[in-house]
Amino acid sequence: MNLQFRQATKKDIPTILFFIKQLAVYEDMLEDVQATESLLEQWLFDNPVAFVLLGSVDGSDVGIAIYFTSFSTFLAKPGIYLEDLFILKEHRHLGYGKQFLQKLASICKENDYGRLEWACLDWNQPSIDFYLSLGAIVMKEWSTYRLTGDALEDMANKK
Repeated sequence: MNLQFRQATKKDIPTILFFIKQLAVYEDMLEDVQATESLLEQWLFDNPVAFVLLGSVDGSDVGIAIYFTSFSTFLAKPGIYLEDLFILKEHRHLGYGKQFLQKLASICKENDYGRLEWACLDWNQPSIDFYLSLGAIVMKEWSTYRLTGDALEDMANKK
């Protein structure tokens, strides 16, 4: 069954937060969620820095992709960075994840973007296997680094 896609609007904020929390439960990180409806409204709609694609079947939302544009200096083109892709458990293994990635790839193609990238937790073998089956490659020579919380604050305050 094919998904119907739509870009989220402000009225979808409660749904977006629901999916974020469901993803956090899946990743055993619910205590890390700081997202609120107010923050989502601010950063997704009032001062948008990311986009939300919702997928529904028969009028019910079954999955979400949260993404933003990036830029490749080597390609000299923008791309899409997929921050999160999540399908509700009861709707997995039906091809919806692939349909989300196909939709994002088509957005890249329509806009002459150079790549579609994302990260995956090392322990998430079902997702890793799925991504590899699509022809995605693992960027083994790259590691992700992050400054957040106190470390971010400290770095911002250094002279």
